[in-house]
Amino acid sequence: MYVAAMATRERRMAEFSNAEPPANQPLELLCEDHCGTYVIPFACHFVKGEWSGVVGRQLIQATVLGWRRP
Repeated sequence: MYVAAMATRERRMAEFSNAEPPANQPLELLCEDHCGTYVIPFACHFVKGEWSGVVGRQLIQATVLGWRRP
């Protein structure tokens, strides 16, 4: 029986950029909280220094570690 290892924080972060994100473009976010790292399950964008969902414009209330193009 094969058991896949959980992705380490460093390995997940290597898949994302922590550079200044392009404004107003749909992006995937890697976030972190007390439970670990996770990808936000909807597209987000960076506008005026804040992350929000593309649809619904909800502000992201999490620590954003990085972003990538979908």
